[in-house]
Amino acid sequence: MAVTDDAILRVKEMIVSGELKPGDRLPREADLAERLGLSRNSLREAVKALSLVRVLDVRQGDGTYVSSLRADDLLGALSFVLDLHRGEDSVLEVLQVRRILEPAAAAMAAQRVDAEEIIKLRALCDAAESAKSVEELVEHDLEFHRAIAQCSGNAYLAQLLDTLAGPTVRVRIWRGITQSNAVDRTVAEHRAIVDALAAHQPELARSWSTVHVAGVEQWLSDLA
Repeated sequence: MAVTDDAILRVKEMIVSGELKPGDRLPREADLAERLGLSRNSLREAVKALSLVRVLDVRQGDGTYVSSLRADDLLGALSFVLDLHRGEDSVLEVLQVRRILEPAAAAMAAQRVDAEEIIKLRALCDAAESAKSVEELVEHDLEFHRAIAQCSGNAYLAQLLDTLAGPTVRVRIWRGITQSNAVDRTVAEHRAIVDALAAHQPELARSWSTVHVAGVEQWLSDLA
């Protein structure tokens, strides 16, 4: 395992240094292994590992390439990991991370959001109020939080939050919210966030976002 780890680090260094850039084709396995002082077997395992986390793209019959290294590609691997950890403790820990990041995204969005985006966010609030099923509520909720994150102007933050969104977890949350007759309160919190964004008040947007995510976290904690 240590040999494979070393091979991973060597390939990573080539990418970080700029020797290999996004879209570049890696040298032939035998040539690269000799150049890095590695066995072909350990290099092969390193390539396999780096392809799993989408750093490398193995194309059958064509060779191995450095991926685009875009945030949405790389964070996709995190989504896979999160899907494997859906117990109560894991869900609460993910919500704690959201409580740190979402208010920051809302504050950033308040400085950049335009009138057209505000109209879209208000429409999503209206749609949530008239939703006929938990699945509809989840869809509108995902789109609402995704739109705010995208307004932050930070692609990494937006993609990380989208990865943490977890549709499966949101179904559980919204089913509980519906059963608790708390849909109106939850949508009202969404509207308060939008009002703060429309007023371009970063700290108010941050505060309402914190209240919103912390409320969901508390609700889940009480169930645990």
